[in-house]
Amino acid sequence: MSKKNSRTVSKRPDGTWQNKKDDASRASSVHNTQADAVNAARDMLHNSGGGELTTMGRDGKIRSKDTIAPGNDPLPPKDKEH
Repeated sequence: MSKKNSRTVSKRPDGTWQNKKDDASRASSVHNTQADAVNAARDMLHNSGGGELTTMGRDGKIRSKDTIAPGNDPLPPKDKEH
């Protein structure tokens, strides 16, 4: 069974925002704004087959959870011909 692909965006003690894979010990990227960190996390999840994105607020509580679709769908829908 494959591991769940998930990332969390959270604020660091120095005031910057990190994009971190949930099972990683270090951040994948660090940003000045929460929006930049969320965009980076979305792109990474999209490019790595999709997954779950959790965004933490300034207070450390969960602000939102999103499911990100994969970028390359191996089975795209077929075009319907009329």
